[in-house]
Amino acid sequence: MHQRPLPMDNLRRLSSAEEVEAVVGRPAAMVMRKQIGVLDAGCRQVIAHSPVAAFGYRDVNALARTTFVGGTPGFARVHTPTRLSFPVAAPAVGRGPVSLFFLLPGVGEVLRVNGTAAPLRSGETAVDITEAYVHCAQAVIRSGLWEPPVRLQPAAPIAGDGPLAGPGLGDFLAASPFLALSTWDANQGSDTSPRGDQRTVLRVHDGHTLLLADRKGNKRADTLHNLLQDDRLSLAAVVPGRSGVLHIRGRAAITDDPALLRTMALRGAAPHLALVIDVEDAAICGNDALAHARLWAPDARTANGPAPDMMALSSAHLAAGSTESGRVAGWLIKLVASVPGVSRLMRKALHRAYVSGLRKEGYDEARAPAGARHGDAPQELDVAAPWRPVRVHGVRQETPTTRTLILEDAGEAEPFDFRPGQFFTLLTDIGGRPVRRAYSASSAPGATRLELTVKHVEGGCLSTHIHHGLRPGDRLAVRGPSGTFHAPDDAAGQLVMIAAGSGITPMMSMIRTRLSDPTATGRIDLLYSSRRAEDIIFRDELARMQKDHPGQLSVTHVLSGTEGRLDVEGVHRWVTGLPLTDTAHHYACGPISLMDTVQDVLHRLGTPAERVHQERLPPA
Repeated sequence: MHQRPLPMDNLRRLSSAEEVEAVVGRPAAMVMRKQIGVLDAGCRQVIAHSPVAAFGYRDVNALARTTFVGGTPGFARVHTPTRLSFPVAAPAVGRGPVSLFFLLPGVGEVLRVNGTAAPLRSGETAVDITEAYVHCAQAVIRSGLWEPPVRLQPAAPIAGDGPLAGPGLGDFLAASPFLALSTWDANQGSDTSPRGDQRTVLRVHDGHTLLLADRKGNKRADTLHNLLQDDRLSLAAVVPGRSGVLHIRGRAAITDDPALLRTMALRGAAPHLALVIDVEDAAICGNDALAHARLWAPDARTANGPAPDMMALSSAHLAAGSTESGRVAGWLIKLVASVPGVSRLMRKALHRAYVSGLRKEGYDEARAPAGARHGDAPQELDVAAPWRPVRVHGVRQETPTTRTLILEDAGEAEPFDFRPGQFFTLLTDIGGRPVRRAYSASSAPGATRLELTVKHVEGGCLSTHIHHGLRPGDRLAVRGPSGTFHAPDDAAGQLVMIAAGSGITPMMSMIRTRLSDPTATGRIDLLYSSRRAEDIIFRDELARMQKDHPGQLSVTHVLSGTEGRLDVEGVHRWVTGLPLTDTAHHYACGPISLMDTVQDVLHRLGTPAERVHQERLPPA
């Protein structure tokens, strides 16, 4: 039976710290002693391994902002124990309190860092540290953040004409289980914390209002106390496997209204509080940090070597905090934590307690973070796929600067199974040292030969070797497939593709796969930018396939050397000139500047975010 929405104006709202503590309680002293005022060796190790962080700040116009920064491990540079810096895309960061939490793929705990921001001449933002500590894994466990991404389901349209009624927002909200929430207090303090919930973390009341459950935790209620002093907040929500981010800014009130809390119950267990968020602005934007970090790729958890032991780091911080407070417990904690295997046992026990407690709250699907299930130590975060020995069957020159490697098994031939658009990691020995790079498959899956198309990059170690050193019969190894950029399973839907340069490679795999399927009916439209005619990769094959499949494949070439680069007007004109269907999936692969252009055009056209897929090529 459909339940009528509750009126928001009549809800009981909490207005004092005493009222909040009466519900939440006060955090144990042990929780507060885990906080330190510098970036110690353990913090620096986490920052060096983390490929992305949530960042809450106020811009130069004093507007609250939350976004994700980074893209590669070590994106943040630690200058001193009390200062770090990192690049931030616009809007520019204003001076004042900021906060971050650093994510490690497959790990439940996050490192939270608070401080004060100051812009640097280099274009980076510096943060002077005031506190750092390890945050528990409950938000990640609740959200299933590191579980395999699931297929998105369309959501019911959002009623009304508020900020949430924009194109694609309802579907994104319905699919997002995890977000970063930023708040500020009245004493130059900031807090950005992870929030997660089962299937969807934010519940829509109407076009202006969102509800966020505040469930039981470690009683460190920084967000709630901040909102009592300053009700402004911002948040950034994500959908696992996607690089788009939903940015929301607004004001929030805290409520313990029983009728409202019952609507947010899981298996009869209601949250103890909820935030009622009056949304002032909401928009879905592409995020370079998430796109480049590839958080949900199978190799993301092992690409940067063994991950830091967050449990050991938390114990070290607790020991330091206890020692500084003059308690004898400090040396005892250090002694116990130094015993081999203790950190592993503590992690297992804590995750077991987390999962048990969450299942009692109604989280039937709660599981320990993916990394914690694969072994006893953090360096065993994932069981990486084994390297597959292959040899070069042949080499095909596509353009003066691009060639295709045709690989086959070095032993008994087996098919290469992958989803069209995914990539493989290639490994070989150059000058006595192993070198590995990721390249998208350009062939269709299921064959006993795999084709990787590689463009020569000046100064590129492996691409130079491929172009000038490799010969038929040479042996290498591949691992994969990897990546979430791939064609949909449905062969009936329309594919709209925009590529530049070597960005055609994953598209070619999708095109070859679709056109080789006699049951496929979906139309393919490709806009492909190359510098000159002789630089068009797969030029002859694209022309032949377009001739052999009239009405199913349409290719439009743009030569940037004579016609200029694709801009917003050019992409808009091409997309709006297509016979688009409501179920079309849009794929774009190329330089970051082109991806931003495509994202802007499709957003303005109201294309649902779940039907936009991007693979951004880093600068050469």
